[in-house]
Amino acid sequence: MRRCYLVCYDISDAKRWRRIFRAMKGYGEHWQYSVFFCVLKEIDRVRMQSELEAELNLKADQCIIIDLGADEESAREAVAVLGESLPKAQMGVVVV
Repeated sequence: MRRCYLVCYDISDAKRWRRIFRAMKGYGEHWQYSVFFCVLKEIDRVRMQSELEAELNLKADQCIIIDLGADEESAREAVAVLGESLPKAQMGVVVV
C-alpha cells in the first residue's frame, strides 16, 4: 500500500544539498526549494530514508519526513497554499 509523505530538509552544504535534491527527484514531486511530496510504498520510503541518511551530515543538517496518510487526494487537499500555487500532479506512465 502506498502512503503520502511530505519531505522537508535543511542542508548546510551546497554540494550535499544538490546530491540530496537529485536523490529526492527520484522519489517525488518538487514543491518548493527543499520540499517534496512523495507517494511511496513502504520499501521505497525505507530506501529513500536510507539514501538521505547516507548523504546527510546528522550534526549540521536536518530532514523531516511527515506521513500524510494513504489517500493521495485527501493529502493534496489538506495542503493550504498561500501565494503561488503548487505544481499540478503529474499523472501518467513513467518509463525508466
